Amino acid sequence: MKIHNSLKPVAASANASKAPAPRVVSDSNSNTPPKSVQISALSTQLKAAESSMASAPAVNTAKVNQIKQAISEGRFKINPEAVSSKLINSVKELIQSNQQNA
Repeated sequence: MKIHNSLKPVAASANASKAPAPRVVSDSNSNTPPKSVQISALSTQLKAAESSMASAPAVNTAKVNQIKQAISEGRFKINPEAVSSKLINSVKELIQSNQQNA
């Protein structure tokens, strides 16, 4: 199984560098808690990404059930050449990604 990065990191978004820093407004008396807080655009983007990820299923249950059924009936065949080829490609991509980030 190959895992890919379909979402960009939130900090890498184009608006992240333009977003103002969060600011707390309070009274002149430092012993009182702040009356209001402004949230940056970055936190709004993070909340939206979190919501979309929460609604997405982590596992394709229909596909898992098909594979379970095929295994139990003896129809599931493993192609070792395909598995090894995809594993090698995944490792190559990981190495390239690490070299680009270094």
